[in-house]
Amino acid sequence: MQSQSSRIPGFYRLSPQERLEKVKSFAGLSDEEAGAIAKQGLDMEQADRMIENVIGTFELPLGIATNFLIDGREYLIPMAIEEPSVVAAASNAAKMARAAGGFVTHATPPLMIAQVQLCNVDDPYAARMEILRMREEIIEKANEQDPVLVKLGGGCKDIEVRVVESRLGAMVVTHLLVDCRDAMGANAVNTMAEAVAPLIESATGGRVYLRIISNLATLRLARAKAVFRADAIGGEEVVEGVLNAYAFAEADPYRCATHNKGIMNGVTAVVLATGNDTRAVEAGAHAYAALRGYKPLTVYEEKDGDLVGTIELPLAVGTVGGATASHPVARACLKILGVKSAQELARVMAAVGLAQNFAALRALATEGIQRGHMELHARNIAIMAGAKGEEVDAVAEVLVRERRVRVDFAQEVLSRLRREGRA
Repeated sequence: MQSQSSRIPGFYRLSPQERLEKVKSFAGLSDEEAGAIAKQGLDMEQADRMIENVIGTFELPLGIATNFLIDGREYLIPMAIEEPSVVAAASNAAKMARAAGGFVTHATPPLMIAQVQLCNVDDPYAARMEILRMREEIIEKANEQDPVLVKLGGGCKDIEVRVVESRLGAMVVTHLLVDCRDAMGANAVNTMAEAVAPLIESATGGRVYLRIISNLATLRLARAKAVFRADAIGGEEVVEGVLNAYAFAEADPYRCATHNKGIMNGVTAVVLATGNDTRAVEAGAHAYAALRGYKPLTVYEEKDGDLVGTIELPLAVGTVGGATASHPVARACLKILGVKSAQELARVMAAVGLAQNFAALRALATEGIQRGHMELHARNIAIMAGAKGEEVDAVAEVLVRERRVRVDFAQEVLSRLRREGRA
């Protein structure tokens, strides 16, 4: 149990260095780890080892969402994102959820699917039966590729075989179901798929083409639930407004796309901060939402006048390997979270996604999304107009008050404030 609370009143009023000191104390970061965060610690040599043709690095703001109580434990949530209001919205939603005990989460075992595509067979259903007959041999061959993973309790656990009709005829697709433990698993499952391909070809007389992971990780799901008490979120009108906003997303894919994008604002920011694969997670989430016609990843219901929110989505993330191991800031972010497994990390991400979505729906159902968005965006506009130091807040205040958050107006305001000696 975390000894300190993630409820830090006035956190947003602190300077960046003061915030970092609070997080350093909460997570027990070393001076080196805190320093890596402060200077966005990926140097050119490290970057050059991570991808090809490196010419530099690209930085994003790294913020901390506060107030998260998940399964009875306090969390500070590192989020890497460029969009204003996301971190503040998640923190505010988490504070509201605390009134009823915070978030309750669950995750399935970390099973990933490797696909082996078999073509050029005249009897696809007979080929399917032959592959299933070889189940033990295929599993054994797959597990020979990663004895360390098997020793840790992971490895290939089973197979599935499907006949998929395509424009080029029937394909027999074998799924290797691989427990990846605390890794995301792409390298492990791809290696296993490569290894079993010759067995499948020799048994069926067909030809294997693709041997690759599926990012639709339907066996690796994370779920979260929170009760938002009516008196904590603004009353019964807010409950009704959120329920109507959810019903809109459920009924209309045009609205649903933005609904789910808001969820991923939170999830992807944590995925990126921890060095995980944002594209894999985004692809999996939206594909999962589309399995039964494109639908929201969250559900909202009313119980005893309060709002109950739940979320379920695939989250193929890891705490070992890849950038989570090689990027110093990603390592520090994992330490801030204090997660002990990939399943725990996925559960935390699900809670953040639910918080982010609730915050967006509440804003839409009350004052509208633009108010909070524009208050933060106004500072960026002020900077674009040339404001420096204390001028930034002075100009932003006028932009928000006048509801004219534009660069041309910001330039006018800045010039006027300078003439009057008020900036």
